[in-house]
Amino acid sequence: MYRSGASQAQTMYSRILWRWIIISKDMYVNEGIRARELRVIDHNGEQLGVKTRNEALEIAGRVNLDLVLVAPQAKPPVARIMDYGKFKFEQQKKDREIRKNQKVINMKEVRLSPTIDEHDFQTKLRNAIKFLEKGDKVKCSIRFKGRAITHKEIGQRVLDRFAEACAEVATVEQKPKMEGRSMFLVLNPKNEK
Repeated sequence: MYRSGASQAQTMYSRILWRWIIISKDMYVNEGIRARELRVIDHNGEQLGVKTRNEALEIAGRVNLDLVLVAPQAKPPVARIMDYGKFKFEQQKKDREIRKNQKVINMKEVRLSPTIDEHDFQTKLRNAIKFLEKGDKVKCSIRFKGRAITHKEIGQRVLDRFAEACAEVATVEQKPKMEGRSMFLVLNPKNEK
């Protein structure tokens, strides 16, 4: 299909614009700033007042730093003169520190049945205790098949017995509850700190 030169140029421009938006998700820097007037803050934190974009770029160029748009929604937008590379590095360092100190809690599931045998119950219980000691939450679920749904109290007793057996290492976060054809309860590990 043949396209006119104008529509080809528009398509090319929109592709470049789309890519530019994705690349510069975080902040607008130097020539990427489109506002005509900016409230400028220098690298020491002092306000220089409202300047045109070109004046602000010139001031940033004199001190060999970048002009970064920090508050684009303000009237007029606020730009700060700073070392953008150093700023990004510090941000990444903070993010890494936050991720390092974060504790991830996983949810493990143990499936039981209303007519579970004693040995199977003990095996599932050992697995659940192992998960809880590692610091993971445990979701105990019972799936009712066929006419077993009419005897929900049997499943309730099995889950209560399971929670009681895990009482040393866990607390009940969510009491046994029906959802569709399943009944489940959630156990939280006890903090020993």
